[in-house]
Amino acid sequence: MSTRSRLGWRNSQLLLNLVNLAERFESALEERITGYRGSDEISDMLLRHFGYAPYGPARRGKRLRPQMVMRAAVGEGAPIEHALDAAVAVEIFHNYSLVHDDIEDRDELRHGRRTLWSAYGIPQAINAGDAMCALSFLSLEHASAHLDAGRVLQMLALLHEAHAVMCEGQSLDLHFESKRSVDLSDYYRMIECKTAQLFDASCRLGAYAAGCSDAVIASYGAVGRSYGMAFQIRDDVAGIWSTVGETGKIAASDIFRRKWTFPVVWAITQEPSAARRVIADAYALGNPLDAATVGRIVEALDDLGAKEAAQSAAAEHLSVIEACANDELREFLLATLGLAAAR
Repeated sequence: MSTRSRLGWRNSQLLLNLVNLAERFESALEERITGYRGSDEISDMLLRHFGYAPYGPARRGKRLRPQMVMRAAVGEGAPIEHALDAAVAVEIFHNYSLVHDDIEDRDELRHGRRTLWSAYGIPQAINAGDAMCALSFLSLEHASAHLDAGRVLQMLALLHEAHAVMCEGQSLDLHFESKRSVDLSDYYRMIECKTAQLFDASCRLGAYAAGCSDAVIASYGAVGRSYGMAFQIRDDVAGIWSTVGETGKIAASDIFRRKWTFPVVWAITQEPSAARRVIADAYALGNPLDAATVGRIVEALDDLGAKEAAQSAAAEHLSVIEACANDELREFLLATLGLAAAR
């Protein structure tokens, strides 16, 4: 067999394995959600949120966090069974956080569908989110069928720790909405807690599932954290310059709510100018912004080059990801950032 043929065979086998990985995960997640045996009201909300019958098709998306868990574990030589429960757990946990985020941010749409609170009311949506949180930890406990109980306990503690840190990040994000200025260091602290922490935990959970040493587990956490920082900055860009068809949310919704995203925080740190003053004056009012003001802010951000600055800031976090020795995880992370070709 030629070298090219061997590489082609390896790539085709890898593709089949990754497809199988995804399908195994989807089946396990659906089984966990549809198997909920609590109240009919909560069950209905879970089915609606995840898009299972009668609310299909299922919302799959990129499944970033469970993919991190599985690719970290399988890349370290572990069978998928050792990582599957942790992968399901982080996806359910992530969705719990989304349900509560939608309430706190008053978002009525997520990926083009009505959010739970907008369909069922805030009290019921809070209950559904809490049920997802409980299900996530119960899912992780199932890992004891394949892993040592002590290791599963460490994994549970890790997810609880991530939960606490994410709450801090969300609190900072909400607090910033009433502040008249936010500096870059505070912004970075907020996204490290709110977004990067669960990516960090996802990579570490995969390494735990594979039985890795403490040092290797910590290195995987650094990869996830760097990815999370880059991911959030790029998401901030999408929240301003993408359309509802691309994100499922109203265009520039972050600015309407006066969110302190990277482009805005960066713009206000620049030298005095007419464009900077438009943004600073609008955000200093401390109130949600109207459509005309939002339009002027976006134009001012364009004039200052805020989009390009955000893209450069996101790219600064690539070196840790590129140094990851796990090929499947590294290439997946770079590809989802749209930056694989830059390596």
